[in-house]
Amino acid sequence: MFTLPLGDDAQLRPLEPWHAREFLAHMDRARPYVDPWIPWATYSTDLDSATATLQRYADRQAEDTRRIYGIWLGGTLVGGVMFTDFDAATGVCELGCWLEAEAAGRGLVTRACGVLIDWAFQERGMSRVEWWVAAHNTRSVDTARRLGMTRDGVLRQRSAYGGKRHDIEIWSLLSDDVPPTDADELPAPAVKAEKAELDRLMRVFLGAFTNIGGSRPNVDVVREVFIPQGTIIANVGSEPVVYDLDRFIEPRQKLLTDGTLTEFSEWEVAERTEIFASIAHRSSEYRKSGFLNGEPFEGAGRKTTQFVRTPAGWRMSSMVWEDV
Repeated sequence: MFTLPLGDDAQLRPLEPWHAREFLAHMDRARPYVDPWIPWATYSTDLDSATATLQRYADRQAEDTRRIYGIWLGGTLVGGVMFTDFDAATGVCELGCWLEAEAAGRGLVTRACGVLIDWAFQERGMSRVEWWVAAHNTRSVDTARRLGMTRDGVLRQRSAYGGKRHDIEIWSLLSDDVPPTDADELPAPAVKAEKAELDRLMRVFLGAFTNIGGSRPNVDVVREVFIPQGTIIANVGSEPVVYDLDRFIEPRQKLLTDGTLTEFSEWEVAERTEIFASIAHRSSEYRKSGFLNGEPFEGAGRKTTQFVRTPAGWRMSSMVWEDV
C-alpha cells in the first residue's frame, strides 16, 4: 500500500473496504458537510453500508473504472478524493472530493487532486479530467479554479436534492493544459493552485492601501494575510526600519485617510515565486502613484516576501521592501 505526503502531517492513501469502520466514523463527523454533494454519503450509515460503499469502489477499481483514496491528517481520516468515472478507452475521467469542515483551509484537497490529475495524465495517458459540481457549491467551484480548470458549461436543473433541482457546472482540464513536471516536484496542477493562492495574498496586501476615487483603504486586512508574528522591514534609509503589524498599520491608516496621501495605488510589475513544500519566497518589482500633500508622484521599488503554510492556509510571514 502506498502513502503519499501532502504536507501539514497529512497523507494520501488508498481507501479500501477494511477501512470501513474508520470511514463510518469519519462520515458521521462529516455528514452535514458533505452529504449535499456526495450521494453515497447518504448510503453509508452503518458498518455494513459503509463497507458496501468502499467495496463498490474496490470492485470498480478492479475493472479500471473508478478509484477512491483517503486523506489522513494527524492519523485521522478527514476526507478523500476519487475518480467517480475512469474510461481509459476514451481517455476521459471525472474527479471528485470531500472533506470534513475541521480540515478545510489547508489546501489538502487541492494537493490531493493534483496528485490524481498528474497520475491520470502522465501514467495513464488520459486526455481529459472533468469536474462536475453543483453551481451553488462555491468551495468545489473554487477548487476547480485553483486546479487550473476551464468551465465548459452548465447543465440546467441536472440534479435533484432536498426536493429541488440544481444546475450542474462542468469544468475540465486537458493534458495539453498541463506542462510536464520532474519526478521530485509537486504535480503541476497542485503547483498552479499553490501559486494562485500566493498571487491572491499579494493582491490583497497591495490592494489594502488603495484609495482611488475616494475609496476607503482597508489597511487592517494586512493582519489577515500575515501571521500574527509577521514582520515588515523598510530598507529605505541609512538603516532598515523593522515593524510589527500594529506599528506598520497604524500610521498608514492615518496617512491614507486624513487627506495626506490620496488617489494612491501600488501594483506588481514583475515577480518570481518559488515554493518549497510548506514555505515559499517571492521577489517582486512594483510601481506606485498618487498625490502626496496635493502633489502628484510616482515611484517604484522591490520587495521580497516569505510565506508559510498554516492550518488556515498560506500566510505571509515577513516582507522587506526598498524604493528605487
